[in-house]
Amino acid sequence: MTMTKTDNSRQGGPVPHVIAGKQVHLDESFDVIRPDTGIVVHKASNAGVPQALSAVRSGTIAFGSWSLTTPGERRNIFLKAANVIDHRWTELKQYMMTETGCDEGWAEFNLSAAKGHVLDCAGRIVAVEGGIPILDDASVGALVVKEPYGVVLAMAPWNAPYALGFRAVIWAIAAGNTVVLKGSELSPRCYWAVSSVLEEAGLPPGVLNFITCSPSNAPNVAKAMIESPEIKKINFTGSTAIGRIIAQMAGTSLKPILLELGGKAPAIVLQDADLEVTAKECVLGAFIHAGQVCMSTERILVHKDIKHSLEEKLREWVERIFPSSGAAPVLISSNAVTKNKRLATDAVGKGAKLVCGQVDGDTNTTRLRPIIISGIKPDMEIYEKESFGPTVSLIEFETEAEALQIANNTEYGLSSAIFTRDLRKALRLAKRIETGAVHINRMTVQDEAVLPHGGAKASGFGRFNAGLGEWLRTKNITYDL
Repeated sequence: MTMTKTDNSRQGGPVPHVIAGKQVHLDESFDVIRPDTGIVVHKASNAGVPQALSAVRSGTIAFGSWSLTTPGERRNIFLKAANVIDHRWTELKQYMMTETGCDEGWAEFNLSAAKGHVLDCAGRIVAVEGGIPILDDASVGALVVKEPYGVVLAMAPWNAPYALGFRAVIWAIAAGNTVVLKGSELSPRCYWAVSSVLEEAGLPPGVLNFITCSPSNAPNVAKAMIESPEIKKINFTGSTAIGRIIAQMAGTSLKPILLELGGKAPAIVLQDADLEVTAKECVLGAFIHAGQVCMSTERILVHKDIKHSLEEKLREWVERIFPSSGAAPVLISSNAVTKNKRLATDAVGKGAKLVCGQVDGDTNTTRLRPIIISGIKPDMEIYEKESFGPTVSLIEFETEAEALQIANNTEYGLSSAIFTRDLRKALRLAKRIETGAVHINRMTVQDEAVLPHGGAKASGFGRFNAGLGEWLRTKNITYDL
């Protein structure tokens, strides 16, 4: 193991960890593979339990001084970080396109979202307030103050590393906490860059520590950090299956946790919907980043009288946005392609109809064109299972009550959409959909820094982007007057 203050990672060397402000290179590493080519693009240091606990200890040491910094000092670092993102835009974009196989548009969207989160967070740092309540006993005074937790463990996925990476750390840091960021092994250089940007902006050593590890090391590494008494709060963005495991471990230690997990987002298309707007937004919502977004439209619930018309419009918009003359969208692995084709094949075999796309052909690839399947029924696997890929289901309904029943008939509850020309009707329905967000005449994939983000049911609990309150705990102080 070697530790240095500077690093050659920006020039394409192995991805190090960042612990106590030092770049940590380990003898043990793992390969990072570019999804669209299958080529090993670089290696990353492979953390074990000792490195993970070292990162936690670093956060504990830094917390003493960082928690005493003024809101203005923190704000200035975040404002500078936004400028650093601008300055390093091309570099950061290339990291993401290389590691995730995404197109330039998705990388640009991610960087814009990340910068927006940083700026919005900077603006809210100075707004934290306490209180001076009046007690029944006039001889006693009281203060209600807000305090940071301590060291926060943040774990974020590969698919949107800048938007989700910055979001996972900045609010906690802005509130006076320190953070250990465990970045995805599929996009480690992107997550290293999150720490690099904040360091360049002036964040002191140890306030943000970064590690990553291979899938085989991940269970022990995560368990050690979650169980460490020095970790005071946890946030995790990823699959519901892993979220359940993390929640169980956090529960054993009685640690507060924020979870943003999977989704099965419905788009309800009412009889009076504008089909051009609907088709465009549903195609974008279902297939942007090859459907590898937790908020992706997985189910299009359409009134039976306009089903065939919508199918035609959907085909048109798929061809306009994802033309058959171009390359097919890239998925993170061939396993993801296999999963989506299996779900589609199962549905077709049980009576569903392909509106567009193919379910046969080579599965030894990471590319897959958009698939739309009509006539989905509850006995089909895709009715309940999240595809996390470019596959969307069409489900017919006759009444609004039936549409709501279908929309809510899932364990998930992250995002949803309603398409109608009647805003009052949409608002009435929106109140009855069991999701963390409802978007009217807009796609289900929405990420605004000013909007609290999170889910219901098995899509998690807690909210990102909800200000600093999520990352502060309340203390009462009483005294004699």
